[in-house]
Amino acid sequence: MDWSAFLPPVIVSVKVAVVSSIIVFLLATVVAWMMANCSLRRGTSVIETVLLLPLVLPPTVVGFILLILLGRKSWIGTAFESLFQQTIVFTWGAAVVAAVVVAFPLAYRTIKAGFEAVDPEVEQAARAQGANEWQVFRHITMPLAYRPLISGYILGFARGLGEFGATLMLAGNIPEQTQTLPTAIYTVSEVGNMTLSWSWVAVIILFSFIMLMLSNRLVKD
Repeated sequence: MDWSAFLPPVIVSVKVAVVSSIIVFLLATVVAWMMANCSLRRGTSVIETVLLLPLVLPPTVVGFILLILLGRKSWIGTAFESLFQQTIVFTWGAAVVAAVVVAFPLAYRTIKAGFEAVDPEVEQAARAQGANEWQVFRHITMPLAYRPLISGYILGFARGLGEFGATLMLAGNIPEQTQTLPTAIYTVSEVGNMTLSWSWVAVIILFSFIMLMLSNRLVKD
């Protein structure tokens, strides 16, 4: 085993998955709580459809849209480049952005279902005792929905780890920088290096198996 070739994509993938899953968890928790407690039903179905759209779109389509939105010709890309003297695309950060966009819907749907399962009368009782919204969320809603919260994080991590299409479009496939496990597998399998391909496939399967097993145990407990 050539560890110098094997380890870099693993390290990049784990870093991208960890950072993106934390961002996804925070965003999904806030947005899911807002949507679950939204008193205005009008227009929420449209908003939720937009939030869930990356779940059904081909990853290459998501990557293309991100490339247009964040590329050098976009106002976001131009502003970023003028501030930080570098582009967003074809960087490690771009891989994180791609993973966040693709993994968000999965975590959001799981966490929102958990918030909706919390008995609103318990939350109302806490408000009647003088608790503000943050206190209700922190001491009532989150403890009662902790299983879906953890499950949402796990699913977001697993989805970010396995992201391929959007990452390839937005971040490229630069060895030791943006080359993740899926893009590395694609590259080496093209040249017939099946030993290295199977090694990376085994890593992804192992990570995914552990994540899904933990998620399933949370649901059943």
